[in-house]
Amino acid sequence: MAVQELAADRELIGRTSRAEQVAAVLRARIAAGWFQPGDRLPEHEIAETLRVSRNTLREAFRLLGHERLLVQELNRGSFVRVPAPADVVDLYRVRRTIECAVVAAVAAPPGPPLLAPITTAVDAGRRALAERDGQALGTANIDFHQALVALAGSPRLDELMRGLLAELRLVFHVMDNPRWYHEPYLPRNESIVAALAAGDGPGAADLLRQYLTDAEQQLVEAYTNRGTNRGASQSTNRRRP
Repeated sequence: MAVQELAADRELIGRTSRAEQVAAVLRARIAAGWFQPGDRLPEHEIAETLRVSRNTLREAFRLLGHERLLVQELNRGSFVRVPAPADVVDLYRVRRTIECAVVAAVAAPPGPPLLAPITTAVDAGRRALAERDGQALGTANIDFHQALVALAGSPRLDELMRGLLAELRLVFHVMDNPRWYHEPYLPRNESIVAALAAGDGPGAADLLRQYLTDAEQQLVEAYTNRGTNRGASQSTNRRRP
């Protein structure tokens, strides 16, 4: 019988479940900025640290590769992916579709269980700004947007957003000064919170839509400038005797 044949898959199921747990740990670390784009993930050291088999870790790497967080290079290993400008555009297209729709649907002030994580993220951003901690400010901003999507009460959207925001963290690394990039958006987060607290979902969505459009444009310009500067540097080096 087909069901009996599933016995051969027992080990695979156990390994996959464990791999998903490992992938969740690494995804969270990437989202928090611990691993930078282009970083090689040392397989042996990570497997020993997490106390998992190399096969389990490789399965976790494969899962993260499907999420566009890692790339695997033959005979070299697994690396944190370096996003391209097209990734920025597509990420923000998806973010506008999801985040703005969730926020626009708010028709009454959210209760404390839903609003508290949003305000907590804003407070964390204020503390990070006071401490001049650009990485913590970026993390607080990511937490803010994750909390916005949680307003929908959809585990599937929450999971999708975690993956998007982890990939977005890789995009943020193009900014030489993360604090300078994130700081102007903190007051805009506060304005969105105020609109939500008043039950004005459509107004909050309008603020958020312009916010995301401005952020996308700023990041695309940063990518363009980086490419131009890198190309100029390479051209100068080629002209040197």
